[in-house]
Amino acid sequence: MATTETAPTTGAAYAIKTDHLSKRYGATHAVEDVSLRVGQGEIYAFLGLNGAGKTTTIRMLLGMIQPSSGAAYLLGCPARPDAHDLWARVGYLVETPSAYPELTVRENLDVVRRLRAISDTGAIERTIERLALSPYADRRASALSLGNAQRLGLAKALLHQPQILLLDEPANGLDPAGVVEIRELLRELAREQGVTIFMSSHLLSEVARIATRFGVIHQGRLLEELSAEEMERRRKRWLAVDARDRQSASAALAAAGLTVNVDSDGAVRLFDADAIARPEEIARRLVAAGVALTRLSVEEEDLESQFLRLVGATPGGNNDVR
Repeated sequence: MATTETAPTTGAAYAIKTDHLSKRYGATHAVEDVSLRVGQGEIYAFLGLNGAGKTTTIRMLLGMIQPSSGAAYLLGCPARPDAHDLWARVGYLVETPSAYPELTVRENLDVVRRLRAISDTGAIERTIERLALSPYADRRASALSLGNAQRLGLAKALLHQPQILLLDEPANGLDPAGVVEIRELLRELAREQGVTIFMSSHLLSEVARIATRFGVIHQGRLLEELSAEEMERRRKRWLAVDARDRQSASAALAAAGLTVNVDSDGAVRLFDADAIARPEEIARRLVAAGVALTRLSVEEEDLESQFLRLVGATPGGNNDVR
């Protein structure tokens, strides 16, 4: 069958771009009217509850499934299965990593090297070392732990030095040290080599450490795209106040014209911007009112709480962000 190579035609200003991308399965809208914009060299975190449409979107970006409508572009090229020149510049890890179970780690990577026509045989050893797979290089893939199988999947995605990495749960199965290693690797790829990384992950605290932009998808629809700076600005902050006599503390704060929010356990939260900016003034007022403080600290919601708030989900409910 003749192959079709497509030169960049549209969306070239972005490494990844979708226009009104949709995927329907009968009456079910898995992805609906999603228009993404991902700049070159960005680490883009794609966040959503389980079933929100993350993996379906990634599979459409990779040409694995055909959109019902709309279009996707990588490096300015339409994401089609026959765009072989494009896929030579893209690495991916989607869902469970696959490998030839009876072949070793090194042999699996050699298969990928041959399939991708990589003439540099040294690429295998460099990638093995980079993914901390040296102790397992001659172990069969079937004997690998989940974490090392994930490392092998990442090694296969990186072997050809792609310009774009599409990763669905890249830290799945890794121990805490492995999570940190992968985080630093992705950061290095983006910062030093300009690789664009598009990733979904349920480890939101890890995502927050490296992402430069966030996309939030819910029930198949893209709710928002936010820079890391915008995400930080929108994070809720408050001044947590506690005292031996909580009622007296609340009364003193209310008398000072502050809006007092009382937690279920009786502790006080102040969301007033002035209180957050000048906690020492709050301390002075309370001491002057004879209130014995036991706690005064500026706190903020974590990314998981912020994400659940963005999608309107209930904290503590059945909200699986995978």
